[in-house]
Amino acid sequence: MSKVVIIGGGIIGLSSAWFLNKEGYDVTVIDRTDMLSGCSYGNAGYVCPSHFVPMATPGIVKQGLKWMLNSSSPFYIQPRLDLSLMDWGLKFIRSANNKHIERSAVPLRDIAILSKNLYEQWAIDPAFDFGYKNAGLLEMFQTQANAEHAHHSVEAAKELGLEAYLLNKEQTQALEPSTPLNVAGAVFFKSDAHLDPGKLMSNLLTNLEASGVELVKNDEVVNIERTGDAIKAVVTASGKHIPADSVVLAAGSWSGELAKKINMRIPMVGGRGYSVTLQNRDFKLNHPAILTEGRVAITPLPGGRIRFGGTMEITGINSAPRYNRVKGILSSVKDFIPSFSIEMPQKENIWMGFRPCSADGLPYIGRSKRFKNLVVATGHSMLGLSLGPGTGRLVSDIITESRLSIDIKAFDPQRFE
Repeated sequence: MSKVVIIGGGIIGLSSAWFLNKEGYDVTVIDRTDMLSGCSYGNAGYVCPSHFVPMATPGIVKQGLKWMLNSSSPFYIQPRLDLSLMDWGLKFIRSANNKHIERSAVPLRDIAILSKNLYEQWAIDPAFDFGYKNAGLLEMFQTQANAEHAHHSVEAAKELGLEAYLLNKEQTQALEPSTPLNVAGAVFFKSDAHLDPGKLMSNLLTNLEASGVELVKNDEVVNIERTGDAIKAVVTASGKHIPADSVVLAAGSWSGELAKKINMRIPMVGGRGYSVTLQNRDFKLNHPAILTEGRVAITPLPGGRIRFGGTMEITGINSAPRYNRVKGILSSVKDFIPSFSIEMPQKENIWMGFRPCSADGLPYIGRSKRFKNLVVATGHSMLGLSLGPGTGRLVSDIITESRLSIDIKAFDPQRFE
């Protein structure tokens, strides 16, 4: 039986393990954490074909510079002398143009739809119970400028075959009759869905363990042994020496540093996000919502819970948290939904995690040209949960040398070399 070692136990790594295990491979997943608290847990839980525009867009750099002056703003880059960060920044700036957006739309749509279809298969599997709901997504706005942008978003979505509608204030309010909204309107992306990320990850871990997948937790990869153009084994901090016929690099924000161990360059930074989840509170929304001006995501979760999340903080992995970002999230919520008065939570009740941000907003998915048995699957930025099963299926397609489920040229991990 062929042995696959997957470095990374987030949604990408576990989804890859799921499909490879189904194909009969002997799979080991290694993660530096307990696999119970990473970015795959605290995110908004969106399954969103609507997110076909990559993070690298025209104007984001200028807007980001303005936001950097505000400690509670949605976006921040910590200035520091870091050659990798400077290299990433230059590539990001070069990618932030309209041609890049046009090239990215179809690949992002295709992998999102593939992923959504797989989620729907999991949702009817008795082994899964993760609160999957096909409720759509409301992208609410308050200003005329964003109303015009919303109009273009709807037209672009329709061109891609996605179901989207531009709503005025009254139409938006009609979808949320129990909660007064301070909005000018919204885009309703009916093609979107959402789920409970914590339940999903728990389901995957339980099912993978029951299927014989080895889960190596709280153990860091410290060496990757290779001979010529092939990786032979992975070595962990605890001394485990794990031989491999194939290796999948799916370590999220840590993927770039691990790639350096084998002299590969994967332009990547960690973008820290924060979220707060409230339980048994009288906050009611029928649909997940994005508050456009505040860059805040709100998700109703099973059991009467509701999650508020946001910010993109490009900073060092070990840098101290900036809790003013959370104040900014809660302030935006209050602005859009005046009845949602949320006190600043205790620090221990604030979740934070690092999203793996590529240099152009597209994930890195594909076989390495340098090492014939290495597959890269990382760099999904804020779309890891949404694109998880689709990426896992593609990893399986690559390793089994099957016909690819979609075209992945746009996700080439060597595209910046």
